[in-house]
Parts: sequence; structure tokens; C-alpha cells
Amino acid sequence: MRREHRITAQPAVIIIPMIDIMLFLLVFFMISSISMIQANAIRVNLPAGQSAENDMKPHTVMITITSSGDILYEQDTKPTKDFDEKIKAKVAGDPDAVFVVRGDRKAPYENIAYALDALKAAGVQHISISVDK
Repeated sequence: MRREHRITAQPAVIIIPMIDIMLFLLVFFMISSISMIQANAIRVNLPAGQSAENDMKPHTVMITITSSGDILYEQDTKPTKDFDEKIKAKVAGDPDAVFVVRGDRKAPYENIAYALDALKAAGVQHISISVDK
């Protein structure tokens, strides 16, 4: 007896739908990770306040004063040397910008006063001081 050999087709892996799913997952995790990034990445021990409110506007600029007295503009990790110019440029581009000063409890008051004076001299209309509730 002679046996018939069947030719069986090799199973094909359809890769296009898998690529679509992987790209979707990549985009999903990229977008969701943006919300996980803290706006206040620089750790500062804020002083306590009784009537503190969480009033973050979309065009908020963070000014951070570390315990060593360094003044940091937005997400800079090094002290800002051209602090006054950065403030003036921001105010010129967005006069309604809200500036939030985040001063560490142990920061020299002189540096906090300097930052507030620089903001006032640049013509900033909206200044807030960040505290812990």
C-alpha cells in the first residue's frame, strides 16, 4: 500500500496586528507616564500654612529656593545665574503667568526676598508662595 503524503501548510504568524497592538501600548504608556512625572521634582521642605490652597494654573512658573539658598527656575537643577532675564522674558511672553515661589524651610530668607524683589521688579502681577497644608 502506498501512503499519500499530505502537504500541510506551515502556520503563519500574522505580525501586522501584533505590531499595531505594540505601538498602541507604547503610546499608551508614554502618555500615561507623563502624568506620573511630578511637577515638583526638586525636593523642598515647605513651611506649613493653615489656609493653603491648591491653585495651580496652566501657565504656572515654579521658582524653587533650596535649603542651601540656590534659586532654581522651573525644572532647572542648577542655580540660575540669569534669573532676572528669564523672569522678564517669561512676563514679556505671558503677562498673566503665575509665579509660585517654593522656598525650603531652611532657605536663607535673604534669597527668598531677592526672588520676590526680582519678580516684582520684572512686573509680575501674580505671585504665590507655596506652603504645606
